[in-house]
Amino acid sequence: MQDVNLTPDFPTAAATAQAMWEKRTGQHVDGVISIDPLVLSYILQATGPVPLDGLELAAAEAAGLPTELAGSNVVSTVLSDVYAKIPQPKMQDAYFAGVAKKIFAALSNGTGEGKAIISGISKGTEEGRILVWSGNTSEQSVLAKYPLSGSIAGPSVPAAQFGVYFNDGTGAKMDYYVKRSVQLIKECPKDGYEQTTVRITSTNTAPTDAATSLPAYVTGAGNFGVPPGSVQTNIVAYGPVQAHVETAKVDGQKTEFAPYFHSNRPVGVLAIRLAPGESRTVDFAFGKIVQHTEPNVVVTPTVQDVKDVTLPTETVACG
Repeated sequence: MQDVNLTPDFPTAAATAQAMWEKRTGQHVDGVISIDPLVLSYILQATGPVPLDGLELAAAEAAGLPTELAGSNVVSTVLSDVYAKIPQPKMQDAYFAGVAKKIFAALSNGTGEGKAIISGISKGTEEGRILVWSGNTSEQSVLAKYPLSGSIAGPSVPAAQFGVYFNDGTGAKMDYYVKRSVQLIKECPKDGYEQTTVRITSTNTAPTDAATSLPAYVTGAGNFGVPPGSVQTNIVAYGPVQAHVETAKVDGQKTEFAPYFHSNRPVGVLAIRLAPGESRTVDFAFGKIVQHTEPNVVVTPTVQDVKDVTLPTETVACG
């Protein structure tokens, strides 16, 4: 199940999750909703802290984790501290299941102020942190018109849309420490076509002694070929329909990359590895862009504020 979102196309990921769930449990679900821990923090800011009990409380007390979750601590707890302090995956699963149940109980029971809850959910949707898919064809045809669908093609995708998606290649839980920025750079047109560079800068903010100060479960202990403390990320960049992904550079040096097409959109893929404190910049150059509308970019949501990740488009002076 954890690999269904290797594709950034949410309808594909959701339909796969639906099929896997039914095969494993025998239960048919009508649809799939994806939310991230930042959305949980928005919800908890509205409902107030949620106390833990049962297995999740016992696990929290044994590991020194918070015994109640609030908007201020839920992100670091579920994305980092649980993995660092509860090394047993089954206990982690029990903790996550209990936490999810508690938070959604608070939401469904009407705890908190309704306007604040709606505001938090709306914010999460605007930031691309909430995606919805329905197995009902007529319902999905409506969802497909909106960014909420998470589609990489179709009526919800603007003509000049780019996409940057991140996939962990470390085999661990180090991605929490990576800080990123993404920027579109409109280059001078060539032969009547638009030219745009997608620039992605990534920094590993883990402590310099991460190899020894962080648990093996967090670093991966080198089990997948990545030195402990380092982070490996697969960067997947999409261009608009009919465009070409022409070159890729890492820190200004041209490098090889894997080119693909997905729903007639060009895709460039490459992996970068960052030691603690290291920063690298990847540039994907897209050409033959037939769209002359203002470009925009969709980025995998991270623990950072969206405004710190998606920078304003830069336009190169021409002529």
